[in-house]
Amino acid sequence: MLGLRVHIDSNSGFCFGVVYAIEMAEDILNQEGHLYCLGDIVHNDEEVKRLIDKGLEIITHDDLKFLKGEKVLIRAHGEPPATYELAIKNDLTLVDASCPVVLKLHNRIKNSFDRGDKIFIYGKHGHAEVKGLLGQTGDQAVVFQDIEELDTENMPKRITLFSQTTKSTDKFYEINRLLKERGIEVHTNDTICRQVSNRDKELRSFAENYDKIVFVSGSKSSNGKALYDVCKQKNPNTYFVSHPDQVKPEWFSSANSVGVCGATSTPMWLMEEVRDKLLQF
Repeated sequence: MLGLRVHIDSNSGFCFGVVYAIEMAEDILNQEGHLYCLGDIVHNDEEVKRLIDKGLEIITHDDLKFLKGEKVLIRAHGEPPATYELAIKNDLTLVDASCPVVLKLHNRIKNSFDRGDKIFIYGKHGHAEVKGLLGQTGDQAVVFQDIEELDTENMPKRITLFSQTTKSTDKFYEINRLLKERGIEVHTNDTICRQVSNRDKELRSFAENYDKIVFVSGSKSSNGKALYDVCKQKNPNTYFVSHPDQVKPEWFSSANSVGVCGATSTPMWLMEEVRDKLLQF
């Protein structure tokens, strides 16, 4: 026995938007035994599998076109206006679990677009939340993941800048500064969720306090990849797992202190299973 000393980060686990969506799904599943969900309810395969076992059925936007008279959950990422228009046309009942922070951002972008602003969105190409934001502009906004993607020489000289809610505040303000340095007038809208962005700072502190870190996240989670990198920078002895079976005893030495943490899409029960696995070594 290695006698590992294992501690779970109390700040890790679902953000409130994901908690809200999953609670809504579970309430309906407990009452009705079945519910359609448009896309993965959360970017964590183990949590999705748990809810599928309770009766959740994941569908795509293509599937939605052929669905009539059913109940469909909108996940925390939100959806573009076209989804709501299709729901009316197909007599669908939408259970809207869009995160309130995301919905507020939708409204701000729509108001900005209606004023004729040139809108730029700092976010991940193809991300579900970003697709919803783009929809508020009739897909006319410019999405970029890095300032180097932008041709700043030929950009409008006055822009309105938004961000996907889960991006880094430090990177957002660095982009804001660089654009202004290049002669662009930027109307900045800080639309980043602090519950998510503060995880960055909290994890830096957490990762320094242990011999080894086990970071638990779904492989599809962009937030998970970013936060894993944060841990790895502070503690090179950081390991990424999506399931308890992926944890290996050879990573550890006798009496190591081990911190277990995760993404905003990682359920606490999964981190607890990883802890229990570690305690068996």
